[in-house]
Order: sequence, then structure tokens, then C-alpha cells
Amino acid sequence: MVQNLLSTVNENTSSVTYFLLVGFSDVPQLHLPLLFYFMYILTITGNSLIVLLVMLHAALQKPMYFFLCHLAFLDMCYTSVTLPNLIKLHSQSDNHISFTGCIVQQYFYIAFAVAEYFLLAAMAYDCYVAICNPLHYSSIINGKTCIALAQGSLLTGFISSTFPVSFSSQFCFCKSNVINHFFCDFTALLNIACGKNTNIEVLILVESLVLGFLPFMLTLASYVTIVQTINTIHVKDGRMKAFSTCTSHLTVVILFYGTMIVVYMRPPSMYEPAQDKLFALLYTAVIPMINPLIYTLRNGEVKSIIRKVFLLDNPTCK
Repeated sequence: MVQNLLSTVNENTSSVTYFLLVGFSDVPQLHLPLLFYFMYILTITGNSLIVLLVMLHAALQKPMYFFLCHLAFLDMCYTSVTLPNLIKLHSQSDNHISFTGCIVQQYFYIAFAVAEYFLLAAMAYDCYVAICNPLHYSSIINGKTCIALAQGSLLTGFISSTFPVSFSSQFCFCKSNVINHFFCDFTALLNIACGKNTNIEVLILVESLVLGFLPFMLTLASYVTIVQTINTIHVKDGRMKAFSTCTSHLTVVILFYGTMIVVYMRPPSMYEPAQDKLFALLYTAVIPMINPLIYTLRNGEVKSIIRKVFLLDNPTCK
């Protein structure tokens, strides 16, 4: 699919064979390759641990952990598309990226981001059924449903990313080949493209609204219903227990959607390089790094298994 898109690129559509990424060279405080490397190691380690725990322990063979496992996998893929390039940029002072490499990076970045949008919506639906329709939970959220939601999220991401990538691969970059970002972000590419691209801006804005707001509204609708259901529970402990089942997911939703909406749910003409790079660092590096902590610190079941794995519950170790 990517190769088909790249085959449409020729000398008539762009005279650029490579780009120069600015990264955070204009922000000395963030010129910290060791910090980026440390963040990447923590992200891969933390999310890999989540995947392994879910795969290897029977106690975690439940729908909510199935989705958590896929979220951890997406976070690793999502971060691996952008952060290694940032580390290379600041540690080796190599800010070159080929035209083909830029388009491929953009394709996978958008694919994994959109897939995470819809996976978070699927996880919100899981919380909704667990709290609002608990008696039918096992029949609604079964193995086939979980697989369909996870695969559907990933498929939606890879299909939807073809549209912006097909546009950007045909831009003519006669202004400059310098991208004021640390990866090949679509809005950054659009900012250095030749001529006015008003129609493309409108199309991309509409796609961003659909792909961003559709899962966001589904998530919001799920939580509105969840809150209404929790309010009908008269026992305080019951309300707290019900709400605690989805607080970790709600935290991740607010962080991820919040930063994404600020950057992408607005016209590209309002592009602010410095601000966008900081928000991009949040959702490509910081949030995937802290997601395992958010889910484990508030989940007694996962914490118990981690203690057993690392022998923290063994009396001989005390």
C-alpha cells in the first residue's frame, strides 16, 4: 500500500529528494539526547512488560487486559516511528531524512495514531458494558468482539492514513526542504509546500474531525452513560468501586485526546511550530511512557502479579 503511494511521486511533483529536520535545535532546553533515549527505553520496557504479563498470566486473560495489551503494543509502535529519529537527530547531529523515508514515517505515524483513537473508544465501550450492563457483559464483550474491535481499530488507522500521505507525497516543495519539526508531521510539510493548498487543508481538517471526533464522541457518550449509571448506585463504596474500574482509561483518554485535539483539530494555517513540537513530544513520547504506570498503579490485579513475578511477595526476600 505504501509502495503504491510512493510510486505516484515523481520529479514533476517535487524537486526535493531529502528534508532537513529542525528538531529542538531552536529550543536549547530540550536538546537532551540522553533524556530522549531514556524515555524511549522506559516506554519500550514498560509497555513490553504489560504485553508479556497479559500474554503469560491466566488471571489477566480478560477483555479489559486484552485491550490494554493492544494499547501497549500500539504505544511501542507509535513511539518507535518518531522517537528513534529524534534521538539520532540530537545525538549524531544528523538531521537528514529522505523523501521516501519521510512519507513512510508519516504513513505509519498517522496509522498508529488513528488506531489508538479507535482502540481507546473500544476500551470506553468495554467500561460502559461492564458498568451499565454487567449481567450481559460476557455475552457482549466476548473473544470475537474483542478481536473485531482491535482489528477494526488497526485497519481503520492504516486505511485512513493513505489519504493525507497521498496528498503530501504529491506536494511540490519549492519553498524549502527544512521541516520545523522532529518528524515528518503533515502540517509541517504543508507549511513548506508551494502555493496555496486551501482545498487540501479543508479536506484534511474534515478527515481529522471525523477520525478524531468520531471516536472521541463515542468515548464521551460512553462516559456520560457510565456517570449516569454510577449516580444511581446508592452505596458510596459501590460508586467508588464502579468508577475505579475506568479511571485509568479516562486519564489516558484526557491526556491523549487533549493534546491531539490542540494540534490537529484546527486549520493548518494556524500552525505554530514551537507549540506543536512540544505537544507532539507529549503524545509521541511522554504519554506512551507513562501509560503503563497509569494502568498498573491503579490496578491491584496487575500490581499483585508484578509483585509475584519479581518475587516481592516472597517472605525470603523481605
